[in-house]
Amino acid sequence: MTQAGSIEGHPDLLEMRARYEEASETPQGQLLEGATLLAGVYLAISPWVIQFSATSFDVAIGNLVVGLTVAVLALGFASAYSRTHTVSWVVPLLGAWAVIAPFVILGSGVGLGMLLSNVITGGVIVLLGVGLSSLVLMRSRR
Repeated sequence: MTQAGSIEGHPDLLEMRARYEEASETPQGQLLEGATLLAGVYLAISPWVIQFSATSFDVAIGNLVVGLTVAVLALGFASAYSRTHTVSWVVPLLGAWAVIAPFVILGSGVGLGMLLSNVITGGVIVLLGVGLSSLVLMRSRR
């Protein structure tokens, strides 16, 4: 039984990286990366912008952590998409978590402002994450 070599030995590695970098340098790619960064930052600061109630402290901490994670991933995509594109599938999952987190953590005691903020921001993050994940596919169809 032989062991497969690492990806670094793949003959098409440079071509694949160049294709991913080219896709991320398009205006659509830059728009997706920037919007994802802004959505992540907003999610992180939303508990203080919307002024979540004292009973929703756990959701506030969750939004902070998830928002900063999305923002850091967006920075990674903007700076080295060819090396970070493989984790772009995480962004839609984090957005989906932002949508359901108030219900999972608080149950029925969800405030309207917190609910709207999380659902809208989480939905936007899901859409942006799907766009980031399919960035190279969109580019290769042209």
